[in-house]
Amino acid sequence: MRRDETLKILSEHKDDLREKFGVTSIAIFGSTARDEARPDSDVDTLIEIERPAGFFEVARVKFYLEDLLDTKVDLATPGALRAPIRERIYQDLIYVR
Repeated sequence: MRRDETLKILSEHKDDLREKFGVTSIAIFGSTARDEARPDSDVDTLIEIERPAGFFEVARVKFYLEDLLDTKVDLATPGALRAPIRERIYQDLIYVR
């Protein structure tokens, strides 16, 4: 999926993500953010949620995004990122406006 298309779709549904799941920010990273995604690439996303979120809440957001983007989504939260990979992710990070 192309970077611009992904950002447009996510931007159009940002309010829904906040209302349904409490998502306060969403960003993409990886091949989609670099606009290097292949047809079989997933969309790597980083979300922040206003209330404490367990596994099932994060999974609900993941499934919602997969339906929305019609592709596989890898979903992470800032607290789940370990130091070695965090720096690499933050280099690619593009926040949805």
